[in-house]
Amino acid sequence: MLLSWLTGLGAGIVFLHFVQKLLFPYFWDDFWFLLKVVRHGIRLEMYKQRGELVTVLDKFLSRVQRRPQKPFIIYEGDIYTYQDVDKTSSRVAHVFLNHSSLKKGDTVALLMSNEPDFVHVWFGLAKLGCVVAFLNSNIRSNSLLNCIRTCGPAALVVGADLLETIEEILPSLPKDINVWGMKDSVPQGIISLKEKLSTSSEEPVPRRHHVVSSLKSTWLYIFTSGTTGLPKAAVISQLQALRGSAGLWAFGCTADDIIYITLPLYHSSGSLLGIAGCIELGATCVLKKKFSASQFWSDCKKYNVTVFQYIGELCRYLCKQPKREGEKDHRVRLAVGNGIRSDVWRQFLDRFGNIKMCELYGATEANISFMNHTGKIGAVGRTNFFYKLFFTFDLIKYNFQKDEPMRNKQNWCSHVKKGEPGLLISRVHAKNPFFGYAGSYKHTKNKLLFDVFKKGDIYFNTGDLMVQDQENFLYFWDRIGDTFRWKGENVATTEVADVIGMLDFIQETNVYGVAVSGYEGKAGMASIILKPNKSLDLEKVYEQIVTSLPVYAYPRFLRIQEKMETTGTFKLLKYQLVEEGFNPLKISDPLYFMDNLKKSYVPLTKELYDQIMLGEIKF
Repeated sequence: MLLSWLTGLGAGIVFLHFVQKLLFPYFWDDFWFLLKVVRHGIRLEMYKQRGELVTVLDKFLSRVQRRPQKPFIIYEGDIYTYQDVDKTSSRVAHVFLNHSSLKKGDTVALLMSNEPDFVHVWFGLAKLGCVVAFLNSNIRSNSLLNCIRTCGPAALVVGADLLETIEEILPSLPKDINVWGMKDSVPQGIISLKEKLSTSSEEPVPRRHHVVSSLKSTWLYIFTSGTTGLPKAAVISQLQALRGSAGLWAFGCTADDIIYITLPLYHSSGSLLGIAGCIELGATCVLKKKFSASQFWSDCKKYNVTVFQYIGELCRYLCKQPKREGEKDHRVRLAVGNGIRSDVWRQFLDRFGNIKMCELYGATEANISFMNHTGKIGAVGRTNFFYKLFFTFDLIKYNFQKDEPMRNKQNWCSHVKKGEPGLLISRVHAKNPFFGYAGSYKHTKNKLLFDVFKKGDIYFNTGDLMVQDQENFLYFWDRIGDTFRWKGENVATTEVADVIGMLDFIQETNVYGVAVSGYEGKAGMASIILKPNKSLDLEKVYEQIVTSLPVYAYPRFLRIQEKMETTGTFKLLKYQLVEEGFNPLKISDPLYFMDNLKKSYVPLTKELYDQIMLGEIKF
């Protein structure tokens, strides 16, 4: 009897397992991943219930106490332990305590390249309870000035290699901003932070300076190009920083991992997922000043790297490198990042070995993110019943001609069917807030949709089109509106148009992104109307662009039109222009291509077009 019962039970279990594999093949992957996410949330809630509001900085100080001699940062062969970074950041804090009027809650802007001092200054200011604003080290002139004014800093700290950039705008900076330089000899009007560090105390800074009363308080400003022109300062709360720091852990990284960071620290990927992620684990990171495709694998072997961060372009660059012997001879087991195309993903694995690609999705300021925990090629994440209990998101129908969400006769938005592209939106509520941007509320309001499915509901508009397949995997489809992505950066089209529009022979400029064979994202293109009786000066256009914009924002193509189509509200139409691209055989308007050797734009001939499409001309 017992034997018969056990046999039946065993058969039942085998049958259920078969049914689960057939109908719910990802059930256990989903279950264990979600359990991990819930555990992290419970841990944060337990800290809160005990009255302990633990921040990323607190976690760093805890690592210092537990393993002071553990390497934290390896940079150009030099090792900086957790204790080293703690002591140097305390020196930074004491300089500002003794030589400035900075107080808790003040904002300090940070303009630095990837280097240990970026972390030293960041954490030193955090120990004083200051809000640190990360400035994009690529931007110049008016864009940089706008970013500084937007976050309203009391001080600005500049890396040694970027002092010339600040010198250009120094006379235009608000008079109440003190500028500090990480160099012994600094230009007039700038204070040498490095000189004062040599005599500063490395004693611990009292916790009262940085203790927080709420995890919703602001910790950082990270600039992001949105759909309304110049870069905006996204508010990063202590809570968002903690969530971001859990990414590496959620994908299975441990304290024994050595993580290679080549992405810029002024972005949330490098600073929160990378640096803060290492702190969450108690791991070591190898920090690179700038990504180098030729040095990438030799660095990985030299430093025994086990995990690296990527963007899609990075993986494509590696695949384009000449093949060498021993390319699979490394210890890398995981790669965490976003934006890798399916074809590059497959090529990367075939060439460099069995590396688990951990693709994720999330914008700096967004209240929604996805993680592809199953490794499904091409997907940015996966949703299921459990996920939607915690994160309310929807994919809604979008009108590409009008460049806005579709509304029915009752003025409600509609869901797309599975397999159809839809605008990704995420519900905003107390448990899943959107913290918005510094400055005018209009910037925050522009990223929100109101009365979407019912009166009074509010959703965050990601500006991204996604597709959900029958198995509930999510795929990035395209970016909408006045922003496109190139070289891993968001390009605000209105900012580029404003720069070109300063030329006295330009009447109207419409900037958009176009797909280029073999490249991630979209390259910039500008459609231009000339003023009556004015001629086009291609050299002046080139000069204006290279002196006023970061490299990734340069329009690679120009199109000269006689008139431009607009919407009923006089907004320039881009959809048709994007579809037409830059093919001279299909476009009768004059087309030009950016030629850096000639320092001008040159006519885009069929021969030049073919070279671009064959990958013979590099961008």
